Amino acid sequence: MKTGKRLIPIWAIFMTVAFLLTMAACKKEEAFINNDDTIIIGFVIETMTVERWQLDRDIFEAKAKELGAKVIVKNAYEDAERQDQIIRDLVAQGVDTLAVVAYDKESLADAVKYAHEHNVKVIAYDRLIMGADVDLYISFDNYEVGRLIGQSAVDNVPEGRYLILNGAQTDNNAFMLNEGCMSVLQPYIDAGKIEIVDETWVEAWRDEVSYQYVTDKIEQGIEFDVIIAANDRVAEGALNALSENRLTDQVYITGQDAELGACQRIVEGIQDMTVYKSISVLAEGAAEIAVKMAKGEDIGDCGLYDDGKYMVKYIAYEPVAVNKDNINEIIIKGGFYTIEQVYANIDKENWPEN
Repeated sequence: MKTGKRLIPIWAIFMTVAFLLTMAACKKEEAFINNDDTIIIGFVIETMTVERWQLDRDIFEAKAKELGAKVIVKNAYEDAERQDQIIRDLVAQGVDTLAVVAYDKESLADAVKYAHEHNVKVIAYDRLIMGADVDLYISFDNYEVGRLIGQSAVDNVPEGRYLILNGAQTDNNAFMLNEGCMSVLQPYIDAGKIEIVDETWVEAWRDEVSYQYVTDKIEQGIEFDVIIAANDRVAEGALNALSENRLTDQVYITGQDAELGACQRIVEGIQDMTVYKSISVLAEGAAEIAVKMAKGEDIGDCGLYDDGKYMVKYIAYEPVAVNKDNINEIIIKGGFYTIEQVYANIDKENWPEN
């Protein structure tokens, strides 16, 4: 006798699918637990086109490796949505800790919440993530960076016309820096000694943006004695505009980060100052803390900083103003760059003695 195939009622199929979907949803909500012995740290950087972040990456990776951890480095290519997705993907891959150089200070709170739901600690590396309750914000004293920039300017040009090129509005550091700088400039402004002829926020800290802005001001006939450039990339763009108009030696210009190009410009007499921030101290310190967080260890004493919604743990390292007078002591003898690197564009007979 021939036996036919047994038919499954349609309602049973629907019930099975519904059950499987429910189980999948429940599984998705479960906190991720890392069960392997290797500590994995995700390092999500806003862009790798900036010399500064390449240094951070190399030092961070080397220190983490020394401590027995593996680092997965990801480039967000100055894209907030991409950075959000990268964070979620790294969580899914099973990282123990995340260090994030935020491209947009306002865009990552949900991604941080997602990481926390999966037992992944998040370090805001150098740039604060607003309203996210990160496990640590580690950076330099950015208010002090701004204060050093402002103090250098008024020490050299106590009376005159100032043009201010702030950093990116997507970066909370730019606001901290501006606040520190204005704490120095404001008394001079109030006394009528300094006039702010114009001010802008430079998108993504890009040199091409500052170049175009300064070029436009020159073409408009606006004169200035000082350019407060928020970092060395911004300064480079401004200096290119000044150079094209033969104004380089007529304007005092600031910067920060002590990029190699900026240090070379300082000894050449083109850029007047920068602010040195020990990248090795920051990167190594962050790597050590990332490993401690992964192990569930105490990270030690921290300050607190308001992220707009939460008071988050905060570690801030001290910056140092650098100019032609102390660049050999701070930058070269300090081991940040060699004399060959800094004085590459200077005739060797004019190099300082070691």
